[in-house]
Amino acid sequence: MSKPVVAVVGRPNVGKSTLFNKIVGKRISIVEDTPGVTRDRIYAEAEWCGVDFALIDTGGIEPQNTEVIPSQMRAQAEIAMEMADVVLFMVDGREGLTNSDHEVADLLRRKSGKVVLAVNKIDGSNVPDDFYDFYELGLGEPLAISAANKLGLGDLLDRLVENFPKGLGTDDEDETKIAVIGKPNVGKSSLINALLGENRVIVSDIAGTTRDSIDTPLEKDGEKYLLIDTAGIRRKSKVNEDIERYSVIRAIAAIERSDVCIVVIDATSGITDQDKKIAGLAHEAGKGIVVCVNKWDAIEKETNTMKKFADRIKVEFPFMQYAPSIFISAMTGQRLDSVIETAKVVAENRSQRVPTGQLNSLIADAVMMKHPPSDKGKSLKIYYASQVGVRPPLFSFKVNSRDLMHFSYSRYLENRIRETFGFEGTSIKFVFREKGDKDDV
Repeated sequence: MSKPVVAVVGRPNVGKSTLFNKIVGKRISIVEDTPGVTRDRIYAEAEWCGVDFALIDTGGIEPQNTEVIPSQMRAQAEIAMEMADVVLFMVDGREGLTNSDHEVADLLRRKSGKVVLAVNKIDGSNVPDDFYDFYELGLGEPLAISAANKLGLGDLLDRLVENFPKGLGTDDEDETKIAVIGKPNVGKSSLINALLGENRVIVSDIAGTTRDSIDTPLEKDGEKYLLIDTAGIRRKSKVNEDIERYSVIRAIAAIERSDVCIVVIDATSGITDQDKKIAGLAHEAGKGIVVCVNKWDAIEKETNTMKKFADRIKVEFPFMQYAPSIFISAMTGQRLDSVIETAKVVAENRSQRVPTGQLNSLIADAVMMKHPPSDKGKSLKIYYASQVGVRPPLFSFKVNSRDLMHFSYSRYLENRIRETFGFEGTSIKFVFREKGDKDDV
């Protein structure tokens, strides 16, 4: 099921990033420290009172014009309204109401989306007199908060959760959502057009032609799919146009609401650092992943050319050894039939459940074959294991000491689970609990 999306908007220096970090720091979720996976901290999964949601920070824009709202700020607000279920509009309580605040509020009021207004930098219990000026924005009751001091954040999060759409993601459970992601000009739109058999998305050799996320339904062999074509994700140093910067945010939002991500790589340019970062976004979000190496028809073939490239993918993407690779050509149609078929299998694997009895038998055998790690005479003991979640699969282990669970042994257990039950194309997440820990995730 898709998570609600909250986009944080507002003028520069009102505290958006501070609030973002405070909320993310309070979340109760599984965090995977994967070496080699880096990303800009503009997206994170958060939780409040048992409700999961995606938080997007749209900060980082520096206006060039201080007299009127700049085009960047307008684009920020408009994009937030397009992609978010709730817009968190932040203003500066110390500086007071500004013309730019009025401009953004005008845009927000004209849309039907839900908006929560937060007045930041209110550090004391007594609000300043000009606090009530923010009622002029016409966005309902403003909430006084201090992101830096964590004041009022509980009330703010309560207000956000209250405004989340009811039953989000329940209307299209039979539809597999596939996001096609990758850096510009790798052939994402061409791939979607080839899968659809018609030109539904603009295709151009100019990198960055696709600015928005475009949804296109597809039915194949009686199964329903939604193909999401995203704007190409560029390296930060290459993002010169403001609209391109926000295309990255759109792509991240598309990843969040997808079931499976098709990571498109250009065979002619090889694997780049940006390819790894893009794949890392999908991996960290717990999505199913299929790697499609496009433009394979343009590669000079020698003995084992495909195998060598596939091996290279395993080396360059060590954090997602589970992801299958397909070598395709959107132009010639080479192996295109395998793309949707593989995505379907991956989506099914994300929802697979392992019976508790079979899982514990497997873990017992694994422990017999390779003894758990120990430290200072104390050995790790695994008392019990169960699968407590899907999409992605989540396994809970009751142990005597989580500190004794080394990364290498956790990887060993994951490999044994994969050898027995598959889970191709999806990450597997573990949580380790000691006696006395709460059982809820």
